[in-house]
Amino acid sequence: MLSRLHEAVNRGDAELISKTIDELFDPDVLIRTPLPVKATGAQALKEVFTTLCRAFPDLHIEVEDMIAEGDRVVSRNTVTGTHLGEYTGLPPTGRPVTYNEIFIFRFAGDRIAETWGVVDVLAQMRQLGVAPGGTSGPQRHDRDG
Repeated sequence: MLSRLHEAVNRGDAELISKTIDELFDPDVLIRTPLPVKATGAQALKEVFTTLCRAFPDLHIEVEDMIAEGDRVVSRNTVTGTHLGEYTGLPPTGRPVTYNEIFIFRFAGDRIAETWGVVDVLAQMRQLGVAPGGTSGPQRHDRDG
């Protein structure tokens, strides 16, 4: 089910993203992650994805892990895109970004009723040149070396 949302985002089609959100999420979904929008529920998600797709027209979500148990699904993703539109007040830089995110989705029936998420915004901002730490992407740390 969540793969439909990722596929819609990866196509970059705002109408398809909005339609998919309407189909998958309860209109009053509780979003437990701070968002830079005043809207709530499914409308907040639409606004977030509209903003992301305008700023990063080639936005791509790669699912690294998806785990389901009971009424919850966890998705660990790698997100990539090129900053070609205004984003959080920052004019386009043309820079590529790669960052990680983890989301938990709670289902009620066949719809998502609640979400929690952690997005590596610091890595995103570093790569866009607006936070200290350089412009490198997420770091991999091998346990054996």
